[in-house]
Amino acid sequence: MGYAGTASLTISELREFASFTSCEQRYIKRGLDIGLGRQDAFKLWARNADEIASIRSQYVAYQDLKTLRAMRPDDIGFDGLEGFMGKLVRMTAFDLSQERISSFSAYRFLYERLLGAWARPWLPGAFCGAAALPQIRPDRRKQLLHSISEAAATAPGWSDREPSFYPEWIEKEAA
Repeated sequence: MGYAGTASLTISELREFASFTSCEQRYIKRGLDIGLGRQDAFKLWARNADEIASIRSQYVAYQDLKTLRAMRPDDIGFDGLEGFMGKLVRMTAFDLSQERISSFSAYRFLYERLLGAWARPWLPGAFCGAAALPQIRPDRRKQLLHSISEAAATAPGWSDREPSFYPEWIEKEAA
């Protein structure tokens, strides 16, 4: 596939990211800074006291990322499933309850970067499980669950290609 194939996949990732709302884009970039330890999210993203509290909560919610990355449950058996899915659903529920991610595709975009391509088969179940929880407002629950396509929910296989585009904060230059 070479360079041309990799470039076209990166372009499709860029296009997908561009299709998200500005709120989703901001939350994904912030989530990547927190989850991947790229930047001090408080300095970069906090505009007020509410955002400081939200960022602090997100740091706490993302504490299980290292453990989740190491778990990689078997997709045939059930050993270790409850520990992995429990942590993944709890973290997903946190992100969905922040009301900044409004679709499965934005959620998948964030989580395949936080965890890696191997996590793709687990994301539809975690998303649907978290979106159906009573902690999510009923109107949001409906919106979120309607955002996942039948194809995504029932996919017979998933790509194991790692994402190549990781969006970051871009500083605006003074005019």
